[in-house]
Amino acid sequence: MKTTLFLILSLFTLSIYAQTAEVKGIVLDEFNNPINGAEVVSDTNTGTQTDANGVYLLAIPANKQVTITINYTGLKKVSFQVLLKPNQQYEFNPVLKTDVEQISEVVITGTSRKDVEGIVNLDPKTIRNTPSANAGVEGLLKTLPGVSNNNELSTQYNVRGGNFDENLVYVNEIEVYRPFLIRSGQQEGLSFVNTDLVSNVDFSAGGFQAKYGDKLSSVLDVTYKTPKKLGARAELSLLGGSLALQGISKDANTTAMLGLRYRDNSLLVDARDTNSNFRPRFGDIQTYITHNFSSKFALSFLGNVAINLYDLEPISRRTNFGTLDSPRALTVVYDGQENDRYQTLFGAFKGTYKPNKDLSLRLIASGYHTQEQEYFDFLAQYRVGKVNAAIGSDSFGEIESIEGIGAQISHARNDLDALIFNIEHRGTYTKNDNQFDWGLKYTNENVRDRVREYEFVDNSGFFVASPFKEQIVDPTPEDPLDGDPRDNRNDRRIIPFSNVRAKNEISIHRLSNYAQWSKKIFINDHKAWLNAGIRSQQWQITNSAGKAISKRQITVSPRAQFTIKPNWKKDMLFRLSTGLYHQPPFYRELRDSLGTVVPNVKAQQSFHISLSNDYSFKMWDRAFKLTSEVYYKKLSDVNTYTLENVRIRYRANNNAEAFAQGLDLRINGEFVPGTESWFSFGYLRTEENLDNRGYIARPTDQRLKFGVLFQDYVKSIPNLKMYLNLVYQTGLPGGSPSSADPYKFQSRLNDYRRVDVGTSYVIVDGEKKKAKTLRFLNNFETFEIGIEVFNLFNLQNSITNTFVRDANSLREFAVPNFLTPRLLNVKLRMSL
Repeated sequence: MKTTLFLILSLFTLSIYAQTAEVKGIVLDEFNNPINGAEVVSDTNTGTQTDANGVYLLAIPANKQVTITINYTGLKKVSFQVLLKPNQQYEFNPVLKTDVEQISEVVITGTSRKDVEGIVNLDPKTIRNTPSANAGVEGLLKTLPGVSNNNELSTQYNVRGGNFDENLVYVNEIEVYRPFLIRSGQQEGLSFVNTDLVSNVDFSAGGFQAKYGDKLSSVLDVTYKTPKKLGARAELSLLGGSLALQGISKDANTTAMLGLRYRDNSLLVDARDTNSNFRPRFGDIQTYITHNFSSKFALSFLGNVAINLYDLEPISRRTNFGTLDSPRALTVVYDGQENDRYQTLFGAFKGTYKPNKDLSLRLIASGYHTQEQEYFDFLAQYRVGKVNAAIGSDSFGEIESIEGIGAQISHARNDLDALIFNIEHRGTYTKNDNQFDWGLKYTNENVRDRVREYEFVDNSGFFVASPFKEQIVDPTPEDPLDGDPRDNRNDRRIIPFSNVRAKNEISIHRLSNYAQWSKKIFINDHKAWLNAGIRSQQWQITNSAGKAISKRQITVSPRAQFTIKPNWKKDMLFRLSTGLYHQPPFYRELRDSLGTVVPNVKAQQSFHISLSNDYSFKMWDRAFKLTSEVYYKKLSDVNTYTLENVRIRYRANNNAEAFAQGLDLRINGEFVPGTESWFSFGYLRTEENLDNRGYIARPTDQRLKFGVLFQDYVKSIPNLKMYLNLVYQTGLPGGSPSSADPYKFQSRLNDYRRVDVGTSYVIVDGEKKKAKTLRFLNNFETFEIGIEVFNLFNLQNSITNTFVRDANSLREFAVPNFLTPRLLNVKLRMSL
């Protein structure tokens, strides 16, 4: 047992010796003219030359002190030292003089901008290597404190009590979106972010600056890389594959990347407790192209085409639930099928103009088009009963007494077509220790939506109507299944348990802007950073004829940060963030549980205050950092909702207030030399008060959370590595039937526990590039093979409950929907 635990916790890991950072800048002479052909070399045997505009870019090893020398015939050379983190970029613009050597030597370490702003930086290599059923950036985020999701098939995440819709995602300063209609993690497919194209990932769990957008919870800020050479990367596994190509022109002015991904989740979902013919298939093509027209102006294009196909023919299901003393089982026989299709197109142009080193002006234009359909017809005949738990009995494990029996017909014909267009200007100006940022953005959201859903519940020949009046809508002659109520032999209408019909076509016009100021100061001999900013947004909703159907609403959000680094022997950083955060309603938030658009829904508002501390120290002669943060959020005009798997259905009424408070702790560092690992802990309490009825738990009330990312390798076989991803979370509220009274449903799901582990053997690495056998592999820059085990201990986790009804007893049984069991995956990676 000890040997097994040692292998799980201590075997293999990702080496970061190949990680790099970048030094860039413009070399000028004493008359401020750019110098063409100046040599820029490092003591690690790397070097480059400045171009006709004096610009240079040099890649150097990270986590290592490097001496760089800039030299030009007839001018005094400049030497300086840098010590940079992986993927960190440092700008140095020297002036070479003929008589005086301006700089003899300077060591640059300093506090990075990300530490000052409270941003967590994630290494792209760690993201690619961390085992997860839904691999990518989001899989790694879930190991951080304050971030949670108990559905490994979903790329969505909750942050500090917020829901999935409260998180901002940017790629190269461009906001990206996700489909609207998806109701389960099985249907989600691929994250927008292609990790093969990523150079940097920053994440803020709250208290972010005014330059980021209008959401309540978090910011994920992703930067795609600019290739420095031709290359290719490929990955194959039992779940799918990916291919990434990159290139650069001879004059280095044009770069391009192309990423292709395909994933088939059949292997994951086939192991669930539902017997079905199931084919969830997802694919996308993504490209990022840049061109430098001059040293001052560059243009880039980001494009993405994604298609998600979800075909399901359920056959039968058996789910055991209850307790050891009172075990129960749900058995279902199905007839019918589901066909869903989500097709999204995204394109964005970004122009960057830098007239000088102090000023940067950007213009961004983007468009997002999604066409979605959700079609299904199911007949489910079910029974719920007690299970014979007598070991040795001939009928052990069988249902011996029936407690509920019935049938359910579910039907949907939902179509959505949405087009979102943005045009935005951003600017940055630096002067001495001051930085000014500003932006102006116009957004038009055009949505055409048709919702047609109904559900019939039958027990012993009687159709059951919902006890919740707001769900009942009389059938209309539009649907051939409704018929004429007089056709019923008892002259009584056949009433559906739920019936949702709506047809909406609206446009939302938004104008938002921000301005902020940052400054570095000294308080005695203590370093400090100030940031103050403000955001505002106004919006109005029009119908298909262009007529306003809502009043014009305006929000104003002031925000501030104060960071101080005391001149103490201990390396500590203190950070205070506060401000107002507004979330003007998106289309989904305007649509109530009956599918009707409520145009005058207000923006949700949150007053946010957080206090954090970063303590950097050395242990075992290696660098570590302990980050701790306490936070409190007071929310008003809350738009309450129900959560079914990952589908959020809002009530669109702003009838609640809420709060979220908690503590986040994270220690990260080189627990194993040359690798980064971390342990995190989070405490959260979030509750809401609907119509002054008292506070109850919100659907995201995840009280305790532990997360571990651990990397290791075998000393005697350093190419044999291990990655461990462990998450433990206390149970979420179990939810309630749609539009039910949430005060009557306050039970919780079981705790969420999951361990994913991966091992890999690097046959060819990027530095040695030597294989004693199979020498053809030396044509690759890297070549490795790996094995992943998802849900190592085969723990039963559930995402939500299915509420099964029995008309005779008027009882409702909450049947848990279990997630994926243990699964083995084989992975092959290579790059050129």
